[in-house]
Amino acid sequence: MRYRSRVWAFVWASLCCAALLCAGCSSGPPEVTELKHYPLDSLEGVIRSSDVELDGEISADGGGSLRITASEPLVVNLFETGDLDVENGRLDYQARLRTEDLEGQTYLEMWCHFPGIGEAFSRGMQSALSGSNDWTSQEIPFFLKEGENPDNVKLNLVVTGTGTVWIDDIRLTIAR
Repeated sequence: MRYRSRVWAFVWASLCCAALLCAGCSSGPPEVTELKHYPLDSLEGVIRSSDVELDGEISADGGGSLRITASEPLVVNLFETGDLDVENGRLDYQARLRTEDLEGQTYLEMWCHFPGIGEAFSRGMQSALSGSNDWTSQEIPFFLKEGENPDNVKLNLVVTGTGTVWIDDIRLTIAR
């Protein structure tokens, strides 16, 4: 009987220690901060205006979207953020995309410029769209280490073929 009590006491103590250890290690979900929001209700701030027009009829959020009519492959330079003063986190470029009769693919692309180093990019090729699609949420990450602070972030849309693409509700966030 004494042996059985000691075993249960050991098991109970082990479980308590494990629970405390797990509770101390768990920091919960990362904190997400929105750095930029581009609702695309106007062309204000859009870098590339050729091949791009405001569409007030078709929109993911009801306020308008950008319509890109591609007669050939192109990269649509949408926005540049300038210095955001961020580091050590996951930078996420999020947008809503819609396509119609797209031959080829479309995906999000983010370029981060680092002073004295140059540019690095992240592309959403793994979730590229083609053909005709209703509004789809797309997201691509860029992982920043401590001390990695881009002085500019470029948000692009790549179209590798021909067809029509709409983009709406662009957000840039950081999760830490």
